[in-house]
Amino acid sequence: MGQIKACLFDLDGVIVDTAKYHYIAWRELANELGFEFTIEDNERLKGVSRMTSLNILLEIGGKTLSDEEKIKLAEKKNENYRTFILKMQPNEILSGAKEFLEELKNKGMKVALGSASKNAMTILERLELTHLFDAIIDGTKVSQAKPDPEVFLKGAEALNVKPEECIVFEDAEAGVEAALAGNMRCVGIGSPNVLGKADLVIDGLHQMTYDKLMKLN
Repeated sequence: MGQIKACLFDLDGVIVDTAKYHYIAWRELANELGFEFTIEDNERLKGVSRMTSLNILLEIGGKTLSDEEKIKLAEKKNENYRTFILKMQPNEILSGAKEFLEELKNKGMKVALGSASKNAMTILERLELTHLFDAIIDGTKVSQAKPDPEVFLKGAEALNVKPEECIVFEDAEAGVEAALAGNMRCVGIGSPNVLGKADLVIDGLHQMTYDKLMKLN
């Protein structure tokens, strides 16, 4: 592995927790369709695309719909979700995330976002974090979902660094696998049981410093 020259961050669960808004938007959709959608059900939607999430939701509710109806429902869910994120405030940034991003910036480290979310730009603007990223690779720029490494490889390319010079911060197993598939190091945020393949597992970015990062070289 090369010297670490760049940090790539997933968005949801790493910098901000938008999972609650996704859950409420999916739950509202399920209620309209006449069934319950629980927090436990929601676990199955972590890190998967919008259409796959909708298919899981419909399977839970025992519903069969046409592709046309599915597209309409997925759009409706996204509109519901967007009404929530348009009200987000900078105080919703997860503990330590902004401080760590600022420290990286001060040390001259290159920083990119690697998120499947098509709403990533909106969220970063609402949180007033856009200026801390040198490149933003979101769901509008990739065709392959994690565990495919496309989002992170495009991030490395945008920063003009080699994949082996990057370290990824991820909270989902598919994201850790994507980082490793891209020949990058990875810091997992969450449970060691789930993210055990990462080089280091922490509870959140409040536990991360530039010095700790350099020890992973």
